[in-house]
Amino acid sequence: MLERTRTAERYARGFAAAVVAVATLLLAANAGPARAAEPPELRGVQFAAEGGGDTP
Repeated sequence: MLERTRTAERYARGFAAAVVAVATLLLAANAGPARAAEPPELRGVQFAAEGGGDTP
C-alpha cells in the first residue's frame, strides 16, 4: 500500500521541480537562432526597384 509522504518531502520535491522549471525557461530564453554567415558578395549584380520601371 502507498505510504504517506512527509510534508517536508513534498515541499522539497516541489521546490526542486520549480528550480528545474526556471532553469529550463532561462536556458530556452537565451537560446536564440544562430547568427547567419555574412551574405555573399554581389559583384556586378543590379536589382530593379519595385514599381520603378516605365511599365504601366
